[in-house]
Amino acid sequence: MSRMDGRTKLALVGGLVGGLLGVAIGMILAQRAERSGGSVRLTTGEGLRLGVLTMGLLREVATLPQPDDR
Repeated sequence: MSRMDGRTKLALVGGLVGGLLGVAIGMILAQRAERSGGSVRLTTGEGLRLGVLTMGLLREVATLPQPDDR
């Protein structure tokens, strides 16, 4: 049962971190729009680049060494 509790805590922390990153990205995009005097716009290339970067980050997290691997 403690293993499930650990997973739940990890999922909650991961969700919290993801939410905070999402808010930060939204604020950055809003500031960028304010500076340019327009609305928030994300080009196809920018969206694709962010998607590829996100997938790379997920892959790196998945390959982090386990405590037994050290």
